[in-house]
Amino acid sequence: MTQDPKLNPPNLSSAETQLEQRLGRKVCRKLKARRNGTLSVWFGLGMMGLIGWSIAVPTLLGAWLGLWLDKHYPGGHIWTLALIVAGLAIGCLNAWHWMFQEDRSMHPEQDDKQDNDNEHL
Repeated sequence: MTQDPKLNPPNLSSAETQLEQRLGRKVCRKLKARRNGTLSVWFGLGMMGLIGWSIAVPTLLGAWLGLWLDKHYPGGHIWTLALIVAGLAIGCLNAWHWMFQEDRSMHPEQDDKQDNDNEHL
């Protein structure tokens, strides 16, 4: 009796196994993209607007507070400049954090791969 090759596949080399794994991940990503649909242009524009506002609002609040402090405590425009820079830094950190969270929610398989890599250490 001969054995069915479908039941007992031949030993695969590590390169072939890695290729199968990469192809499997790509197929899963494509199926997930079809299931979730594609993001529209409006989504991208909305995200750009959200990032812009998350930087602009703290910067403007810093400028407003700096102008108020300079008006009530004269001595140059030191507070205005310092608080504009601080507001800009806070806004940029806020935008970076928000984008990082969005990227993680859009690509969870990268987190799974990193978790698996860390288990082997």
